[in-house]
Amino acid sequence: MFTPPWFTYLIAVLHVRLDRARNAPSRGASAVEWVIITAIIAGVALGLATLIRTLVTQKQAEIQSNFGGGGGGTGKPPS
Repeated sequence: MFTPPWFTYLIAVLHVRLDRARNAPSRGASAVEWVIITAIIAGVALGLATLIRTLVTQKQAEIQSNFGGGGGGTGKPPS
């Protein structure tokens, strides 16, 4: 079976890269940093979403109290 030279070269390059990645001393530190950064960003996003929801709910209650509960009419303007 004939294997093209470019395929053999590609396999050799991939083996070298995988070997370097497996034997790198700081390989796990990079992953831990990414997990920590992602957790911080997710926490900030969750905090902001909670804050925005609270503010919107408060403003909604204020608007409903100012308009007497929001109506319940027919949807037509008064005559």
